[in-house]
Amino acid sequence: MNILITGGSGFIGSHLTKFHLSKNDEVTVVDNYVTGSKKNLASEINNKNLKIIEADITNFDFSSLTTFDIIYDLASPASPQDFKNLSIEILKTNSVGLIDVLDFFIKSNSKTFVFSSTSEVYGDPLEHPQKESYFGNVNPVGLRSCYDEGKRFAEALMMSYFRRYDCDIRIARIFNTYGPFMKRDDGRVVSNFVNQAINNQPLTAYGNGTQTRSLCYVSDMIEGLYSLATTKNISGEIINIGNPVEKTIIEIADIIKKLTNSKSEISFKAIGADDPKKRCPDITKAKKLLSWEPKVDLETGLKKTIEYFKNI
Repeated sequence: MNILITGGSGFIGSHLTKFHLSKNDEVTVVDNYVTGSKKNLASEINNKNLKIIEADITNFDFSSLTTFDIIYDLASPASPQDFKNLSIEILKTNSVGLIDVLDFFIKSNSKTFVFSSTSEVYGDPLEHPQKESYFGNVNPVGLRSCYDEGKRFAEALMMSYFRRYDCDIRIARIFNTYGPFMKRDDGRVVSNFVNQAINNQPLTAYGNGTQTRSLCYVSDMIEGLYSLATTKNISGEIINIGNPVEKTIIEIADIIKKLTNSKSEISFKAIGADDPKKRCPDITKAKKLLSWEPKVDLETGLKKTIEYFKNI
């Protein structure tokens, strides 16, 4: 197959790129390296099936490219630190940038378009666990709104193209994902805790630590995205992809402390505005339509992630 991945050098994007290369697919990556890294694809740099284009999707001429079997759009910055530093870039990527990719998708007669949305479209949810039918509880002007509302607008845009052009689009609502090639300083709970624990620094928990997260190991996420892209007759579907095993922040900290033999204490700080208190996907739809569910348990995934951070 011929594959296009915007954001293909980022955390999830680089894993997805390697996954398709392992299947001998031809992969074109478009990335401006604002949050991605050339190091993430260093092992594949001489692969004849890989083409990397350094460009920002908000001002790239996609007409220079060919027709693709699958287009994955993973271009948006997605970590809490990015919400502070790249808010306008996030909004442009999920609006102007996405429009350009969608227009190319239509004009090039490419086959399938998979958009990486997020569990953040649910905001600080009043429904638990979160089903795809839930409209969410989002502050449209808060510090997180660039990402939350950016992705909500992007979903509306995707569905507008679907209805007007009767094209094959699919939307993945990605829940918390972790694993090798995460950025050390991205502000996510796993990368924060693992690096603090390795260095015997206090583990920074926001709020009282009882808020929950559901953590999906990156290999499971890639299998989910691939299943979403290749399952027949699901055009227009919006599907949660994540791990429904829910843990409190304190429980995650305790597991990481145990696995790293760390002496770190937990340091509690004020919780950020609009930070979701609960996060857990209902994956009934993914099981039914994609025959997918995560396989990697939390301790196994964390051991691999800890090993990665120890070696960089």
